Amino acid sequence: MEAIGGYFELADLVEGGQFPHGNGVLLNTGRNALEYILRSIGDVKSVYLPYYTCEVVLEPLKKLNIPWSFYHINTSFEIADEINLGEREYIIANNYFGIKDSYIEKLAKRYGCQLIVDCSQAFFSKPLSRINSFYSMRKFVGVADGGVAYLGNLPQGLIDVKEEERTSEHDSHLLKRKRLGAESGFAFFQANEKKLNNQPIRNMSFKTKWILDHIDYDEVVERRVENFKCLHNALNKENYLTLPNCDAFKCPMIYPFMTSIGCSLRKKLIDSKVFVARYWPNVEQRDGFETEYDLSLNVIAIPCDQRYGIEEMNRIIDLIRTI
Repeated sequence: MEAIGGYFELADLVEGGQFPHGNGVLLNTGRNALEYILRSIGDVKSVYLPYYTCEVVLEPLKKLNIPWSFYHINTSFEIADEINLGEREYIIANNYFGIKDSYIEKLAKRYGCQLIVDCSQAFFSKPLSRINSFYSMRKFVGVADGGVAYLGNLPQGLIDVKEEERTSEHDSHLLKRKRLGAESGFAFFQANEKKLNNQPIRNMSFKTKWILDHIDYDEVVERRVENFKCLHNALNKENYLTLPNCDAFKCPMIYPFMTSIGCSLRKKLIDSKVFVARYWPNVEQRDGFETEYDLSLNVIAIPCDQRYGIEEMNRIIDLIRTI
């Protein structure tokens, strides 16, 4: 039985692809795109960010010695606290799973240029005018690295980045999965993830840019949205989460499904070769952040990406109902 989900293989390439972020600052990783933004802003007093987020977001804050505070979110993946920003204070808001486009627009009206949008899970969400935002490529298409920074109301090119990323040093998992299947390249994928930690800011590699210019993005969006709708129609009544309508976002990363037995369901799906990631294992149990810990434990990230169709979605639905 073919595996569903997990890390990407080398992307299928076409002629005439149009990378949607060619106007951004093309860098080597999403976290370095955030660092680029923070360095470009300059005098940052402090940053608010969600407790429910990937730990790598802290890398640039630690590197630049910027103080941070965590805030709460709710089961709609929206800010639960009343946060009023002072001078030189900024707030990072996640476009969770690529489904919070409309909500991010509301935050942009409230916080303006003090908002930084984490689009690591929202590759196809358009950057908003005068708003800083950063993107990551690897969760949506088969590339080994790549990040994009948008400087909202700042001039482009404030930081001189001369070195180019060396993709060939950490892309072996892409071809291994393409040729030999998911399990064959998993150890190489894990090693690549570690190599991306604490890297200096570099320009996106020529190889990654070339691949990103040869992908049929219309098909990617169409397939993901179709798969998301299939899962949502089947599972929405059992889903503990409140999800937006599909017309409220451009393109999802995964279908988030929350249940009280998330841990055991995740294990059984993986045992059935449906590889569902956990977002995020670094979110630990802590007083005041019970909701975030519950989300980390019990949200199942069901794959709905362009590698699959309705047949695979129905297989996942049947498995969940059986379990």
